[in-house]
Amino acid sequence: MSAPPRHIPSSASLHGVRWLRSSRSTGMNNCVETARPGPGPWAGLVAVRDSKNVAGPALFFTPGTWKEFLDGLD
Repeated sequence: MSAPPRHIPSSASLHGVRWLRSSRSTGMNNCVETARPGPGPWAGLVAVRDSKNVAGPALFFTPGTWKEFLDGLD
C-alpha cells in the first residue's frame, strides 16, 4: 500500500471536514485554515489551506510536523 499524497489540487475534495481559521486572523481572509480529515487516506493528518482560496490546494502534515512548525513561530 502506498502512502497518500501530501497535497491535493483542491481542498473542496475533502468532504465533511470542518475548516478552522487561525485565531490570529484579522477576518480579512489573510490566514491559513486547518482541518482534521476523517476516515480515508488522510486520516490522522492535518490539512492546511489558504483562506483566500478555499477551493485551492491543501497540504497535509503529520500532527508532529505541524506542531514543530507552530512551535517555531513563537
